[in-house]
Amino acid sequence: MHWYLKVLKKYAVFSGRASRQEYWMFFLFNFIFAFVLELISGLLSSATKTDQSVLSTIYQLAVFLPSLAVGVRRMHDTGHSGWWLLLPIVNLVFAVTPGTVGENKFGPDPNRSANEPIG
Repeated sequence: MHWYLKVLKKYAVFSGRASRQEYWMFFLFNFIFAFVLELISGLLSSATKTDQSVLSTIYQLAVFLPSLAVGVRRMHDTGHSGWWLLLPIVNLVFAVTPGTVGENKFGPDPNRSANEPIG
């Protein structure tokens, strides 16, 4: 719990370093709290027949900035820029970008009609 609170106290500190223990203990407690909130939300939803996921959403929004800050500090501890945390966002950008029209070095266009001749 000490590590979780330590990260929350430095919720917007993007400079410096975070040890592996600080980083992983924060995410362990974060996972446990989120799981418990989801469990409570599910039980409340079952009992009241309404969606109670607002608890989990508020919690995730509250820990977003501390999670980002500890991630940047962890990258600094490994000798890397905090910008490396954006790599998953790059993957998301590539995933939603339209593909190359026609064949490319990885093969034929998957959007090409089956009736069109290949070659």
